[in-house]
Amino acid sequence: MKRFAALILFAVLMPGLSVPGSRAQQVQVSSKLNPQIEKIISEISAQNIEASIRKLVSFGTRHTMSSQDDPNRGIGAARRWIKAEMDRYSQESGGRLIVTEDEFMQPAGGRITKETKLVNIVATLPGTQPESKDRLYVVSGHYDSCVCSQSMTDAESDAPGASDDASGTAAVMEMARVMSKYQFDATIVFMTVPGEEQGLLGAHHWAEEAKKKGLNIAAMFTNDIIGNTLGGNGVRDNRRVRVFSEGVPTTETEAEARARQSVGGENDGPSRQLARYIKEVGERYLNNFEVTLIFRRDRYGRGGDHNAFVQRGFPAVRFTEPNEDFSRQHQRVREENGIKYGDVFEMADPAYVAQVARINAAAMASMALAPAPPSGVRFKTGRQEYDTTVAWDPNKEPDIAGYRILWRETYQPFWHRSIEVGNLAEYVMKSLSKDDYFFAVQAVDKDGNASVPSFPRSGQGRR
Repeated sequence: MKRFAALILFAVLMPGLSVPGSRAQQVQVSSKLNPQIEKIISEISAQNIEASIRKLVSFGTRHTMSSQDDPNRGIGAARRWIKAEMDRYSQESGGRLIVTEDEFMQPAGGRITKETKLVNIVATLPGTQPESKDRLYVVSGHYDSCVCSQSMTDAESDAPGASDDASGTAAVMEMARVMSKYQFDATIVFMTVPGEEQGLLGAHHWAEEAKKKGLNIAAMFTNDIIGNTLGGNGVRDNRRVRVFSEGVPTTETEAEARARQSVGGENDGPSRQLARYIKEVGERYLNNFEVTLIFRRDRYGRGGDHNAFVQRGFPAVRFTEPNEDFSRQHQRVREENGIKYGDVFEMADPAYVAQVARINAAAMASMALAPAPPSGVRFKTGRQEYDTTVAWDPNKEPDIAGYRILWRETYQPFWHRSIEVGNLAEYVMKSLSKDDYFFAVQAVDKDGNASVPSFPRSGQGRR
């Protein structure tokens, strides 16, 4: 009897285990790997990324207001090279990658002292499933650079921008090169943008046009400062990347805020669900690399191109190296008192950038192969009950296999229990009260690809 009691106590203290009479449906989230995603990850090349970073640095400066016409120096030369590379990837993919220039004139004002032409390079890989091809996943890096710590308007000084943000641009280009050779249910957009240092100008323009067109952007990643592994604090860390995400949506209405304050969900906005998904999927495919989630929209008091998307209601996150070197960012290249300044190539770690690109690619491919996140997720009643009935609207994809319900205690940051419930539209979670747990629902296809979890909309189903 003592031995049996000890086993019961051990099982209770270990939440991944079950005992007689416990909820047998509690299992860990599926760890099935997709062979196509494994192949994509294996084809991402640190050597290609290194070559791209070196080439971008070679343009001297990529300041948004630098030369548009010089064949070797300035943002115009960098833009033409990126476009030519994307065109080459398109040819290698049999023309499936559609490369366009999203050009617009930015009027003088703020950090732009003269009317300036800005051009987003946009490479679109159309989805192949009719029910999913209008669902878009966007990944970006910004190709402009600056010596902003000294002058926001200095378009002449060398601004190599190796980590900020040739690294992110190179990662996006390498993803486009590799992933354009594969097919996905949904559409993937690989984008490099200018004007980030002057106020996210390229990203704002593209995101605003997407909103006007009613595009269904299901997720957006920006890769910004992912090149250095030796921080200004002297710590070298090449085994993890930070992912920033907001909890409460920027676009939350007053009515939505009142409902959330009543039922909870401060840590469960769409961007936060996306970040959790990236961590779960990314670490599953790269088991020696960590995705560190930072539960704020961006670094303290700073911003990146994903902000242009969350401000328009699109889920978006930012990837950034774990230990930044501020003596290298936005600095003129120089040496003072034995300290070297400037964002030069020698500080970049292409092998690390390749790992970050692989995390991006694993999550992006998983989402684009999977069904859409379930819509209309809700509780059947808002009354106090011992069970919780979760309901959702059925997906429209022809290859849908069923749904997975996730749950966690309200104080836990990550989903840590799941149950496969089959191709249903509602399910009763026995002896699990919505007072004590948060729930979400994933759609799963016949190949095991799972969507980003959908959190119940605030207040839905209340009586």
